[in-house]
Order: sequence, then C-alpha cells, then structure tokens
Amino acid sequence: MPASARFIDIHILQSVPYANLNRDDTNSVKTVQYGNVLRTRVSSQCWKRAVREHFQELIGQAALRTRRIGERTAHELGERGWPQHLAQRAGAHIAAASSIKFELAKDDAKQPVPNKVLTNAMVYVPQSAAAELADIAEQHREQLETAKDIKKPADKSVLPKDTVEAVLRSRNGVINLFGRMLAEVDDAGVDGAVQIAHALTTHKTDIELDYFSAVDDITTAWNDATGSGHMGHAEYSAGTFYRYATVDLGDLAVNIGDGPQAARELINAFLASFIESLPQAKKNSTAPHTIPDLVHISVRTDRPLSFAAAFEKPVRAGADGGFAEISCTQLAAYAQAANKLLGTSRILTSGWAGLAAKALTGLGERRECFEDLITGALDTALGQDSNEAAQ
Repeated sequence: MPASARFIDIHILQSVPYANLNRDDTNSVKTVQYGNVLRTRVSSQCWKRAVREHFQELIGQAALRTRRIGERTAHELGERGWPQHLAQRAGAHIAAASSIKFELAKDDAKQPVPNKVLTNAMVYVPQSAAAELADIAEQHREQLETAKDIKKPADKSVLPKDTVEAVLRSRNGVINLFGRMLAEVDDAGVDGAVQIAHALTTHKTDIELDYFSAVDDITTAWNDATGSGHMGHAEYSAGTFYRYATVDLGDLAVNIGDGPQAARELINAFLASFIESLPQAKKNSTAPHTIPDLVHISVRTDRPLSFAAAFEKPVRAGADGGFAEISCTQLAAYAQAANKLLGTSRILTSGWAGLAAKALTGLGERRECFEDLITGALDTALGQDSNEAAQ
C-alpha cells in the first residue's frame, strides 16, 4: 500500500424513523447530552455488531464469541457420534485446558452442573475453531474415556494446554479487522484495525412513549368481552444520525501482513457493511430500514478526523421541517473549515455520495453510487493494482 496512506475515514448521515435501535438496561432509548441538548444515541458496540454480522456475510467468514466454547465443542462431538456424556466431558476438558479460569454452570436449584463449564472470559475465535477443538478431543479420546468429570474449578484437564491455546490464538479476517481482547492467553490479543464511534443525532430529540395493548382472541371470540389481554408501553425516538468510523491501515498491515489485495477485500467489505448495516432491535415492530442520506470517505496521511463537532451546536429544522438536508450542509461546511485549518495536503482523496440534489463543497468529488465511492478511496489508499488483483 502507498506509504503515505494511513487512515480511511467514513462519515455518514442517516435519517431513521420511529425506532429504538439500542436500549439500555431499563429498555429505554439510549441518549447523550451534547451541546446542552438531549440527543438519541446508538452505542458503538451495538452498531459494530450489526456491521460485523453484515461483514461476515460479505467475506464468507465468521467468528464466534462465547463463554461456552466447551459446550460448542461437545455439540460438535455429538454430531460426530460421540456418546452424550463423553462429549460433554470432552467439552469441559477443552474449556478447562487453557489459562482462562472457568466456573461450572448452575441448574435451576443453583447447583453446579458437572461438565457444564463457562470460561470466565469470552473467547473470540474463528467459527472453524469448534471443529479444530473437537479434533483435539478425537486425538485424545482414550485419555478422556478414563478421565474424571470436571466438577469444580480446581479440576485439571487431561488435554494438552499448548494445543488448545494454539486454537484460541487462531484468527481470520473478522478478527484481524475488528480485533480481539483475550489477556488470559499469551499472544492471543489482536489490536483492531477499525474504530467506530457512538452514533448520535445531529439535533435535539424527544423520547416518545408508545402505549400498546394486545387483544386476547379467545376472550373476544367466546365471551363477547372487551379489553386487552396485555398492556404496556415502550420508548421510541426518531432523527438524523451522524455516524463515524476509521480504518487504521498500519494496524491492519500488522495483523495481515503487507498484502494490498487482502487488505482491499477486508476494507471494501467493512466500508460496505458500515454503510448498509442497521441494528435490528425492534425491527419487527418498526422496520426502520433506511439508507444513508450522505456518505463521505477520505483517505488521510496524518490522523483520524471525526466531524461530530459539526453538530455540537444542534441542527434546527428549516421552515418546512426536516433535519437531513441542513445536516448535510452543516457537515460539508465544517469539513471544509477543519481541513483548511489542518491543511488539505493531509488528504490524499475525498469524495461523497448521497441523496442531496446540490453540490456539497468541502466533501470532495461527488460519486454516483456508494460502490464507486469506496472504489475510489481504495484505489488511492492501496493502489489500483490491488483492484486488478482482487478481480
């Protein structure tokens, strides 16, 4: 990749109708106080999961995050024809074989269940790891047949620790891009190459309370009664969100090596997923499946640059209402001012695509579609040869 290209920034403005994309522990809409007004917020963890799921579909790879790696291995062994008790014992020994501390899951009476082991830390491994761990159990089946069940956290596994931890260190494109935190296993941590900000509305929002009731069909039909079988309320909001993410090309090169073609495939899939993804909370009752009003991508040589401060002063709707158009104008104006202040020589290329009818000075070249926008950024960041090789 060109030595000068370091970061790919992506900025999105997206209008979302009546929805609750991300709830807190009380089922309330998540919010943030910014610019002395209340905004609707969607956490980076929430939107990142939606991005990751879409990303996995695009690249044909998947990763598994779980505390139940032993149970997943036991299930794999069961599908291979192992007796249930032996498969469960093997899964427990797999979970107990690493440096990660573990505990026994408990039944309804709060009693520990032998061989039902939960690791204290979430492991994050390629989906293929379950089969690889099952292969280890296959290779040591005789030892497992004579081994004791795992009944307490102090019990030792009969399986080789180094072999099991080698699988826990394995990675694929998903982990190389999004990173992994696993301090309990040496050299298993992976610094993520992407950073994703919390999404927030560009303007003040109000939280709406929706009262609802559910009719009992049997009561209505048989008893000629009125009323509901259930009543409740839920919170919703609506607004135009500013979303931001950046890809660190240096960190990605450390994770995958200096391979422009491999980097291009991962970054292309990430940018497309960041544009098209949407958290799925309450999707059946709100169906808020919009697309971005505006996407702006730039390739920088210096540092990531968020434009969230463009909306520290909240956008106010025009005389005819609506926040999207004025948010686009405000973003473009801020981008132009910020880049002038820092120096435009730091930007190798920039462009935008969206629904706006007018030009947006300050966001670079207008592209006809999101795909062209991504291609232009990657050609600059990684070189056109990476595009030809990928094809």
